[in-house]
Amino acid sequence: MPRALVFQYGDGTLPLQMQKIDRSKLYGSKDVAALDSEEQTCELATLADDGRTLVGKGGTALGWLDADGKWCSKNDLRPHNVDGDLVEPVPSSFDAPVKLFDTVTPDEYLSHNIRLMYRLALDTSKVDDADAAEGEFAELIKQLQSGAIFSFPYSYRGGLAADSAFLLMNEEDEPMMVVGSPTQSVFVGIQAKVLEEEPQSGDEDDASDMMDFDMI
Repeated sequence: MPRALVFQYGDGTLPLQMQKIDRSKLYGSKDVAALDSEEQTCELATLADDGRTLVGKGGTALGWLDADGKWCSKNDLRPHNVDGDLVEPVPSSFDAPVKLFDTVTPDEYLSHNIRLMYRLALDTSKVDDADAAEGEFAELIKQLQSGAIFSFPYSYRGGLAADSAFLLMNEEDEPMMVVGSPTQSVFVGIQAKVLEEEPQSGDEDDASDMMDFDMI
């Protein structure tokens, strides 16, 4: 069973199980297999730079080298920003309860690109007082049904930055958690006003001279 994400709501905590909703559950899925002339499954291989060596699956890997060309362990690497300052990584959202305090408007929510979606359900096996947890969960459901959208940072494993996550209600009255990132919108428009050119004197005469039916 997957880990429960614990939310701090009011004075209590609510452990909620996350059920991922992906395209395969919505639309189904299929696998495509490539077969050779003997009906054997083909495997992907990489052609080396020499143009003749084939490297099979699992034969390549990534590594890290320092400025002197020496091997570095991933645990020894430290992230820095463009100014050279050390970047403090964010912890996993499963390490501590997620605070449900901040709310956003529908416009703020719709200004994000959503890439992950989860259905949430209360996990009473991880609480001491199941009745109290169910009462607090019912209060949260009521607030979501009224149109409230909670916002909080979310990171599954931890890393350099957290994603934007939202807790809201779907059309079937089920609490949902969605994860995304702010949309980077670029607007293109006319920077300068277009001035209508005033007709100069003699333009009408010039236009009439362009077509002379006597010449036909």
